[in-house]
Amino acid sequence: MQQLPHLGTGIGWRPEIAGVVEAMPGIDWVEAVAENVCPGHLPDSLLRLRERGVTVVPHGVSLGLGGAERPDEHRLSELAARAEALGAPLVTEHIAFVRAGGERTASPLLEAGHLLPVPRTRDALDVLCENIRIAQDALPVPLAVENIAALFGWPGEEMSEGQFLYEMVERTGVRLLIDVANLHTNHVNRGEDPSKALDELPVEAIAYVHVAGGFERDGVWHDSHAHPVPRPVLDILADLASRVTPPGVLLERDDNFPEEAGELGREVETVRATVAAGAAAVTGPAPLPRASVPDGPVDESVRGRVALAQAALLSSLVAGTPAPEGFDRARLVVQSRALAGKRADVVAKVAPELPQILGAPAYRTAFLAYAARRPMTGGYRRDALDFAEDLLLEQRVQEPGARRELTDWWLERSGPASLAGRPVARALRAARFALRRG
Repeated sequence: MQQLPHLGTGIGWRPEIAGVVEAMPGIDWVEAVAENVCPGHLPDSLLRLRERGVTVVPHGVSLGLGGAERPDEHRLSELAARAEALGAPLVTEHIAFVRAGGERTASPLLEAGHLLPVPRTRDALDVLCENIRIAQDALPVPLAVENIAALFGWPGEEMSEGQFLYEMVERTGVRLLIDVANLHTNHVNRGEDPSKALDELPVEAIAYVHVAGGFERDGVWHDSHAHPVPRPVLDILADLASRVTPPGVLLERDDNFPEEAGELGREVETVRATVAAGAAAVTGPAPLPRASVPDGPVDESVRGRVALAQAALLSSLVAGTPAPEGFDRARLVVQSRALAGKRADVVAKVAPELPQILGAPAYRTAFLAYAARRPMTGGYRRDALDFAEDLLLEQRVQEPGARRELTDWWLERSGPASLAGRPVARALRAARFALRRG
């Protein structure tokens, strides 16, 4: 296993806080969401940080390494291009699935719009390990994968999280991105002991650590990345740092950014101090685990079983089909609502004109009603267009001025490329309706 460089203490780079991050003292590195960075047009803020010697790591969210299908070659090449453009020493992704269905299951291909947990079973582990090896072969730098937060567990799991991660590392040699906030989330939501997970997983394989905040509502912890880091998460970080000194630790904040610029800086310093205090107990570097001889190809019947299980679960979450047997139905309802809310929030970010045209409260009400009828099938930008088209077709916007603005917005973005591959009759009907301008 390749030794990775010491990263130090960092913060997640987001466009909304780019200036704050640049001005923040003592930042050794930043992490940028890979899908939000264009290799040929890097944000000026990231370029300035790189010129100062600040390391930038691309963090992918859409590869779906835990999905039943092999990683998409185009997505892999895009991730590789971002790593090269940023001069990154590694790239990271998640142990999750983000889409399901399609030819293998003879069902519609659905997008979750979020990271969903894979079952800790032998079948799922076999598929995950082969997908990781495919990604490792396609990437120009080492890969690290992140444990995720979950609102629910799968029935019939065969391993604990620590055991699952240990075997994954042993079989693939992949590095770990350990999110201690996700360990806390799984403690609250699934009753899993963070200390036991740290006991079982190969901490010496850690590439870096994520720290983030969230909130609890009705006994469920929501990993929001929009709140200050709570004490229980810092306590898990201290526990981890007492076992091994992580090469890097990073504060994540994705929304609800504090108005006072210094607040994020103080959180970063708290994270740094927590690691330093825990590191005093570490006696020396632990040996890196060795990857075993690679496994043979995964039998297609294994991928088929994983595909059917994931498709059934995702369909229940986003398309309203019955919950698969053995799942906690109440938790699936919570997850379904969370997915719809996140979907509305992200569409509002990628198409901010929509809440401006409709008004923020009306936008959210209309979008959640739309989401309940229309699962996402093509990403958030496609979702924004489909939502606007649905409003126009169903004549759901009554105010003439808003209807004209929405029509102009939809027409401007619904060129041939946007309409490619869509039902022709529906597209033409929407275009005819839009041209009435209402």
